[in-house]
Amino acid sequence: MSETCLKAAGHGSPLLNRYRFPELVSVLCFFVFLALVAFPVAAQDAKYYPYDGAFADAAFEVESAIVDRGLVVDYTSHVGEMLKRTKEDVGGSKTIFENADIFLFCSAVLSREMMEADPANIVHCPYKMMVTESGDGSGKVQVGYPVMPDGPMKKVEALLDEIARSVTGN
Repeated sequence: MSETCLKAAGHGSPLLNRYRFPELVSVLCFFVFLALVAFPVAAQDAKYYPYDGAFADAAFEVESAIVDRGLVVDYTSHVGEMLKRTKEDVGGSKTIFENADIFLFCSAVLSREMMEADPANIVHCPYKMMVTESGDGSGKVQVGYPVMPDGPMKKVEALLDEIARSVTGN
């Protein structure tokens, strides 16, 4: 750009630069603050129930309990297999789970209700149920789900708890 255009746009003027810099810093600080407040990063709590039986049986029962409620399992994530397969590649030193699956599914009715209450609730969809077998050799099997935030999402948590209790007999 020519020097004339730069001056016309206010570039090179100490007076304008002095006032724009603090304004720019204020705007940047505002967006950093907004990002920190709006997107907190925290571990999500989960609720687990013990299952008296084999991992494969628990996994089958969880999937069946979801389907029996007219819901569709969209995907089953075999987290335990992935952790075993990559253990040495990433320098892992212990077996976290002997087996671990996460069943992902949704309810069109509940999802619509939750997102009409707050579109940000999309972050909780799809819902998930976990089935784990401890990697410590104890054979301890658990069925669980993530704890949902207070408010409308507690209705989803009630569904997840109903499924977990029906499978574990708790």
